[in-house]
Amino acid sequence: MLFMHPFRSLALLLGLSLVGLTAASAAEPPEGFRALFNGKDLTGWHGMPHFDPRKLAAMSEEDRAAQLETWKAVTDAHWTIQGDAVVNDGHGPYLTTDESFTDYELLIEYKTVPLADSGIYLKNTPQVQIWDSTEEKKFNLGANLGSGGLWNNSAGAPGKDPAVLADKPFGEWNAFRVRQIGSRTSVWLNDKLVVDHAIMENYWNREVPLFPNGQIQLQTHGGEIQWRNIFIREIAPEEANNILREKSGEGFTSLSGSGDSLDGWAGAVENYEIVDGSIGCKKGHGGVLFTKENYGDFQARLEIKLPAGGNNG
Repeated sequence: MLFMHPFRSLALLLGLSLVGLTAASAAEPPEGFRALFNGKDLTGWHGMPHFDPRKLAAMSEEDRAAQLETWKAVTDAHWTIQGDAVVNDGHGPYLTTDESFTDYELLIEYKTVPLADSGIYLKNTPQVQIWDSTEEKKFNLGANLGSGGLWNNSAGAPGKDPAVLADKPFGEWNAFRVRQIGSRTSVWLNDKLVVDHAIMENYWNREVPLFPNGQIQLQTHGGEIQWRNIFIREIAPEEANNILREKSGEGFTSLSGSGDSLDGWAGAVENYEIVDGSIGCKKGHGGVLFTKENYGDFQARLEIKLPAGGNNG
């Protein structure tokens, strides 16, 4: 499913003007990262509640602008700048980036209060969960397991519950590191790995994969929460492929041949060659390669590079 967000000009449409305290200087982004929050105002952000992004994208430009303006008026009442943090009182629309992201690494710090319940939407999809891990009334929902899990994944799905309890006591800042490549999501909370390369399910339609790109949203859910030092690093395709290859290698068998030999393959073998570990068709040749071995249920992973005018499958 191809999904694109028509929000490129949101900064011009929205220009949020929040009333707040004079901001302190924001921390410098780590190498390779850039700041999403400037520590002074909400330039680059707008308000959007829990809302199916496909419905917003399907609106006419006029209707979409009107809807965003309605949310903006409510957002201004509940989000303020205090020092170097952006603060929500527990109510109102979620703070949402104007930009959409594909493969990326997000750094963000938060501090919340007892009984609060919040989270981070990735690609407009719930969510990396933030709990009060001491609230017994929500132990049946998994609050006692701690924050950082992909709580809206199906029951029993990898990543739904965090691997370890990593929350700091109330009054202290917690630090998330989130890496998302496609739907593969890893979460570190306070330097502890709590979700390891799990698939984030598409909450809006579990029959299809997560959107290829989308916005980051900071949830409001009944208790004050503060956010600061929000940095992002967009991951280039080559690095993304390397990470996926490294994380997904277990249990796989290479079919790329050995050295210069296409052992294991049949068909138009004479028309193909191995160059630098890659199988390629010789210039001016063609035909089909197929494995000598038959397979039942399997998972295959491969990389392709198609020349101009190519037609392969």
